[in-house]
Amino acid sequence: MMQRPSILFLAFLLSACGGPTILGGSPDVTVVSSDGLPEPTRVDLLSSNRPYLIGPFDKLKIDVFGIEDLSKDVQIDASGRLSFPLIGVVEASGLTPGELARELEKRLQGRYVRDPQVTVNLEETVSQVITVDGQVKNPGLYPVIGSMTLMRAVATSGGTSEFAKLNDVVIFRNVNGEQLAGLYNLKAIRRGAYSDPEVFANDVIVVGDSQARRLFRDLIQASPLITTPLIILFRN
Repeated sequence: MMQRPSILFLAFLLSACGGPTILGGSPDVTVVSSDGLPEPTRVDLLSSNRPYLIGPFDKLKIDVFGIEDLSKDVQIDASGRLSFPLIGVVEASGLTPGELARELEKRLQGRYVRDPQVTVNLEETVSQVITVDGQVKNPGLYPVIGSMTLMRAVATSGGTSEFAKLNDVVIFRNVNGEQLAGLYNLKAIRRGAYSDPEVFANDVIVVGDSQARRLFRDLIQASPLITTPLIILFRN
């Protein structure tokens, strides 16, 4: 079985070709690993200082305590609004569930309900998504449902386009406040050279994009037969 090249070996390849171990000659981008991107932490996936903001097409469960007719499941429309009995249209986009509950209480207060107690729970969200871009048939945002891998993410976007560079697939990810990028080879994954990496919410996947190629230009030129992911760190 083919062994993965080590960082020292990659550095040797670069030095032999006259290329720097710092990509593009910039001290802000360096190779830090060839073993795969680390998993994001809980803070990376769900930042406690960033409350969830309701957006278009989110599904909510709204309960008005003691009034069954006003308790219902609703879906936010494309413009970020919802229609609620008695009070009509409410601008929900950009509000937290708690803020929306207080807005509904305010509108129901006195005129319709003496002392309304409203709770709003998020039933389904489009916030847990990945971005698939570049040379795929249907680039865009896709929800992460259960465990998803790079190959599944590309397949979800309709697969690669006719002229996609399968050895030039980059995953961008934030981990512990640092931005990382990993270079992957879909052909090598299909051959079983290494495992299909898992992807997570907020990952950005770019297939065969020229900007992604420039990022790894030195490494690609030094070793065109790379069969293992290359991970770099963007330093602030």
